[in-house]
Amino acid sequence: MFSPSQEELCALNKEPVKYGELVVLGYNGSLPNGDRGRRKSRFALYKRSKASGVKPSTVHVISTPQASKAISSKGHHSISYTLSRSQTVIVEYIHDKDTDMFQVGRSTESPIDFVVTDTISGNQNNDETQITQSTISRFACRIVCDRNPPYTARIFAAGFDSSKNIFLGEKAAKWKNPDGHMDGLTTNGVLVMHPKGGFTEESKPGVWREISVCGDVYTLRETRSAQQRGKLVENETNILQDGSLIDLCGATLLWRTADGLLHTPTQKHIEALRQEINAARPQCPVGLNTLAFPSINRKDVVEEKQPWAYLSCGHVHGYHNWGHRSDTEANERECPMCRTVGPYVPLWLGCEAGFYVDAGPPTHAFTPCGHVCSEKSAKYWSQIPLPHGTHAFHPACPFCATQLSGEHNCVKLIFQGPID
Repeated sequence: MFSPSQEELCALNKEPVKYGELVVLGYNGSLPNGDRGRRKSRFALYKRSKASGVKPSTVHVISTPQASKAISSKGHHSISYTLSRSQTVIVEYIHDKDTDMFQVGRSTESPIDFVVTDTISGNQNNDETQITQSTISRFACRIVCDRNPPYTARIFAAGFDSSKNIFLGEKAAKWKNPDGHMDGLTTNGVLVMHPKGGFTEESKPGVWREISVCGDVYTLRETRSAQQRGKLVENETNILQDGSLIDLCGATLLWRTADGLLHTPTQKHIEALRQEINAARPQCPVGLNTLAFPSINRKDVVEEKQPWAYLSCGHVHGYHNWGHRSDTEANERECPMCRTVGPYVPLWLGCEAGFYVDAGPPTHAFTPCGHVCSEKSAKYWSQIPLPHGTHAFHPACPFCATQLSGEHNCVKLIFQGPID
């Protein structure tokens, strides 16, 4: 039997239509200091009571700053492209009754619906680790959703500021397209990657592209903020699909469609899996004490019964303080079961359900951080190259943003059951 569609469910429950959700990579269910207002690790986009979208309308070519100010202050949304000191092209935008617009960025001003700050890998995100200079734009991008089925969501670089303007100064990459319309790129760019085959265990990574202010798709620039744009990719679009990744140069967001989320495990499901593992009473093969994953609410404090694992072989133990190799790094230990030497870390359950591609049991751990999830989810994220800094790409744990390492970036865990 087919599961009911998102539309049918909303009609039954009298709930607003959900377009989808944005989940910030590197957080395990919430921000370290708690989700507050528009600043959180996950943001749902619902159909608004009144359409909030805008669409391009009149184009003005202006030669004086006064005239430019006069147009910008008319109360309409507008995008200004400064070509030189004596010439600016201003594109006015008018209300669009068929779309809703949502804006994402670092600014806490009212036009931003979802406030995003730089993700620090390894969940070191506390008040002491303040980013000295963020690379995320204050008004980074906008997502425009069709108000009618199939509720298509499209992404555009840059967001409108408090005066309803997007301003591309003299130094910003901008150009006139062959059909005459202006377009441009933001300083550090908005990159998007659509996985091949959707967000399932069979998916493969797609190619990272850059999205322009008007929503066209380009190959990446030579460096993140280079003046010269990449090549136009004509057969690709800015339509988001389940599993699309959006990189804002400092934070990466996962887009989950409403229908995709209907087939994703819930928080309750993950909690049931945790209880199931604990009910099997896994034991430390050496100390013979029973191990247990801590409750989801205590996902930061190492507990006495917490399982630990040797990440080179996957053998699960309780915590012990021996097996150090004086000739190796501090965290390199020798597994008492198989003598393999490698990192020895506490295991943490991956609690952010949006990152799971299936509802399988948590059998695999990412290396070197020790976050645990289903085999298919671990293998999926182990092969996804995520932007890092201004020009590097590497796979990272979705739950804490730690760069992955080891032979396969993840390891199958070997639990020992109770002896009785």
